[in-house]
Amino acid sequence: MKIQSGGSRAYRFASVVILVILAILFTFPLYWIITGAFKPGADINSVKPVWWPSQWVPDNFNNLLNKRSANLWQLAIPFSNWFSDNGQLLYWSVGPEAPAAFRWLINAVFMAVAAMVITCLTAAMAGYALAKKRFNGRALLFSLIVCAMALPKQVILIPLLREMSTLKLYGSLWAVIFPTVGWPFGVFLMKQFSEGIPGEILEASRIDGSSEWNTFYTVVMPMIKPGIGALAIFTFINCWNDYFMQLVMLDSNSVYTIPLGIATLQAETSTDIGLLMAGAALASIPIIVVFLAFQKYFTQGIAMGAVKG
Repeated sequence: MKIQSGGSRAYRFASVVILVILAILFTFPLYWIITGAFKPGADINSVKPVWWPSQWVPDNFNNLLNKRSANLWQLAIPFSNWFSDNGQLLYWSVGPEAPAAFRWLINAVFMAVAAMVITCLTAAMAGYALAKKRFNGRALLFSLIVCAMALPKQVILIPLLREMSTLKLYGSLWAVIFPTVGWPFGVFLMKQFSEGIPGEILEASRIDGSSEWNTFYTVVMPMIKPGIGALAIFTFINCWNDYFMQLVMLDSNSVYTIPLGIATLQAETSTDIGLLMAGAALASIPIIVVFLAFQKYFTQGIAMGAVKG
């Protein structure tokens, strides 16, 4: 018993040490970004790394916020350019002038949240149908989805551009959102989670008179909630970091996202590391918030057979 107890304590100690080391390694880039955003130029450009700012200054954020201005928001009527006189979108409301960085951050959050919500809903429905419904071509359809997971987005860039242009969505945030919604990995993930739902529960719900939508909403959705939480994190990060699609699909200052906006500022002037640090610090806030909100679902399993009598 003493040997087992000593071995157990040694194992726990080694595990804690390894976890602490890994935590430091993974959080150090965030620490470097946050401290770098408040460092003076001399500290940032120093050949010898300055681990702690010699002076905390807001100059980098002032530089970021004063570079450009834009309307804080523009609430457009969807597809209104189809019937407008000049082919431009019609707006319900246009916000006041504000630093462009705030507008870029709002654009990025809206883009990622909209893609996250729509992707989770559509992927959950598609995954449930592929897992629990029997119809002709189901296996072929799932095979095509799996094959599409290996297809890089750059390969279908031209068809996507033509599609968004035909729908008159090119140059708007929806041109980035809609291609993200059809994410094969999301359907694959939700199918795997839906496979674990007992068929008896679904049959009992139908016997009780529930409609298909009510069964999906009240029975299926709660049981695949851990998968939806994980998919929400993956989708948000995937859309937020999809710089390539943002660069191709967005073409004006008013619809830029924070990564794209910072890149355009850098293109106008010489490399400003402090400006990049301030932009990265601002852009990291939504990612941290989303992860903290959904982290409890990230490693949760499905509570199989959790039926109240």
